[in-house]
Amino acid sequence: MQPFTRPEPPYYAVIITTESSGEDADGYAEMSGRMAELGVRQPGYLGRESLTDASGQDLTVIYYADEESIVAWKAHPEHLEAQRLGRERWYGAYTVEVARVERAYGFRRA
Repeated sequence: MQPFTRPEPPYYAVIITTESSGEDADGYAEMSGRMAELGVRQPGYLGRESLTDASGQDLTVIYYADEESIVAWKAHPEHLEAQRLGRERWYGAYTVEVARVERAYGFRRA
C-alpha cells in the first residue's frame, strides 16, 4: 500500500464506515466510481483514503479544508441520489463521523 500524504492541519475528516447489503454490487461499483470522480472536483476536497476488510466492511476517510465544503458535498444532487440508493439498496449499515483535525504527528522507520 502506498502511503497517503495527509493535509497539514487544521483540516476536516469525514469518516465513513459501511457494511454492504450484498445487493446490486455492479450498481454500487458504478455509483461509487462516479462519486469519487465528482468528489475530487468539489471545492475544499483535499484527498481520501479507503480500506476494505475480508467481510466487505469499508472504511473511507475523506479530507476537506472546511466544514462548508462538507455541507456542500452532502447537498450535491447526484450525491443525494447516491445516499438515497445506499440506504434503499447497497448498505446494510453505515456511520458517518465528521472531525476537525487540529494537529497530527507520526513516525516512519528509515
